[in-house]
Amino acid sequence: MKILSFESSAVSASVALTDGVRLIAQSFQNCGLTHSRTLLPMAESLLAGCGHGLQDVDAFAVAAGPGSFTGLRIGVATVKGLAYPSGKPCAGVSTLEAMARGLEGLSGPVCCVMDARGGQVYNALFCWKNGVLERLCEDRAIRLEELAAEIGESTQILVGDGANLCYTKLTTTCPGLRLAPPHLRYPSAYGVAMAALPRLESGQGVCAQDLDAQYLRPPYVSQPKKK
Repeated sequence: MKILSFESSAVSASVALTDGVRLIAQSFQNCGLTHSRTLLPMAESLLAGCGHGLQDVDAFAVAAGPGSFTGLRIGVATVKGLAYPSGKPCAGVSTLEAMARGLEGLSGPVCCVMDARGGQVYNALFCWKNGVLERLCEDRAIRLEELAAEIGESTQILVGDGANLCYTKLTTTCPGLRLAPPHLRYPSAYGVAMAALPRLESGQGVCAQDLDAQYLRPPYVSQPKKK
């Protein structure tokens, strides 16, 4: 099954084309440009570069949250627009699970973290054991001190755009924290594809109309200043 996958939940953006577990092509940018300017051109260039078109894609996948409200909205809207004309199935997956999937081949506990501002991170805990990923808790928004109290001195591989933040802030109380290798630290569309593959292969994809982002918190809306 060929899946075109998108990751735009944080500052970096990524698009991947996979066939089963095989990565055909992947494009990644971490340059700070808005995803509305980069995501669709990345997909068009990627498909053209490997000699494929949308007609060759069997399904679509996207990181559906948690993450940046704007980034998630752009990613979901892009997939909906590409999938709608053909009626091909879609899957929206947990951004945090997709991060953990990107660490396949490593072993041990994985702490996925995204900076949620205000002293909080979006977080989920996983563990790779004998090639199988086990989820240890649901996706959540949690304060740094609460996360520190929970993981204590246990060994944890940090992955995500909040990894450096957690390592800097928590290593004194959590000496077992380890940063994932730099090339695996940021979310990737390949991880999205691997999180979506079991669902899509078992026929549990959704139509484009039913695809939606999943927010752990409502988007922040600034209040007008009082005169």
